[in-house]
Amino acid sequence: MTYPAMPLAVLQFFRASQQGDADAWAQAFAADGVFHDPVGTPPLTGRTAIRDFIASVLPNFQPFLGLTPLEAHTVGNRVAVSWRGAAVALDGKPVNWSGINIYELGEDGLIQDAKAYFNHAVFQAQLAS
Repeated sequence: MTYPAMPLAVLQFFRASQQGDADAWAQAFAADGVFHDPVGTPPLTGRTAIRDFIASVLPNFQPFLGLTPLEAHTVGNRVAVSWRGAAVALDGKPVNWSGINIYELGEDGLIQDAKAYFNHAVFQAQLAS
C-alpha cells in the first residue's frame, strides 16, 4: 500500500490502525500526548489512556481494517491528513467512515496532540442499523 508522505509518528499511527495494534498505535504518541477521538468528546490524555481506549474498541470488529490516509499536508510540526476507515462489526455489518486528523508533533517527533474530525453519529448509526 502506498501512503502519502508524512512524519514517522503519523505514519506509525496509520500503520498500527491497519494492523489492529493498540500498543504501536499508542506508541506514536508522546507519553503525555492527547487524542481527541473525535473532537467534541472528552480527550484521552497519556499513552496508557490512548492504548486502553483503542484496545477497548478493536474487539468490537472482525476485522478492524483500520484507517487509510489519502492526503497529508505538513507545515512545521503540524500535519493534516484526510483518511477513510473501514471495519466489519461482529454481526457482519460493514462500517465505513472518513475524516480529517490534525496532528501536532513534539520536538521528539512524537504526536503531542491529535484531533480527529469525523461524524461520530454516522459511525454509530452503521452499528445500530
